[in-house]
Amino acid sequence: MTEVVLYHHVQGLTEGVRSFADELRQAGHTVHTPDLFDGSTFATIEDGIAFAREAGFAALAERGVAAAEEIDSRAVYAGLSFGVVVAQQLAQTRPGARGALLIYSCLPVSEFGDKWPDGVPVQVHGKEADPFFAEDLEAAQSLVNSTDLAELFLYPGEEHLFADSSLPAYDAAAAALLTERVLAFFDTIDAGENESAGVQSDRTRVAVAQPGQ
Repeated sequence: MTEVVLYHHVQGLTEGVRSFADELRQAGHTVHTPDLFDGSTFATIEDGIAFAREAGFAALAERGVAAAEEIDSRAVYAGLSFGVVVAQQLAQTRPGARGALLIYSCLPVSEFGDKWPDGVPVQVHGKEADPFFAEDLEAAQSLVNSTDLAELFLYPGEEHLFADSSLPAYDAAAAALLTERVLAFFDTIDAGENESAGVQSDRTRVAVAQPGQ
């Protein structure tokens, strides 16, 4: 089974993030959920951003990196929006990383290195009309064009944190499909079949938000 380090989004370690982690655990995976906000959660993205700005984005990211030092480096690093900053950094720079999940966001690979590391599969998930994800779409497309181990999944709609069941943005069908794809990704990693497993020629898929695909 896969060991996962899951970094929460800017509204904190919400019940929806905990629920997502529990779904992965129920499938047999070990999931760590570092709380970078020390228990604080926020009703809106704007409130969360204000908190992170006051605390210092760099300081919060350092806290996330430090949390991973206590966990086996052979992990999949998963980030939800704000959490992608830490997850992507670790996936690109920590030796032994088994994979990366970049959900709701994606940074340019150049933020943390010259290229995406060899042998590290990655999935990127976001809504095609999400204004936040739109800012990262070019980086995501560049990533999937740079390595055969990357996939980009686009879902219809504009909600940002659409897989968090505790928030108004929750989209149950899209969340189910995302979870299904994440679990299949873990199965691929565990089977040692990272090389282009199930990847389409352009490695970008537009979801119809129906489980079973």
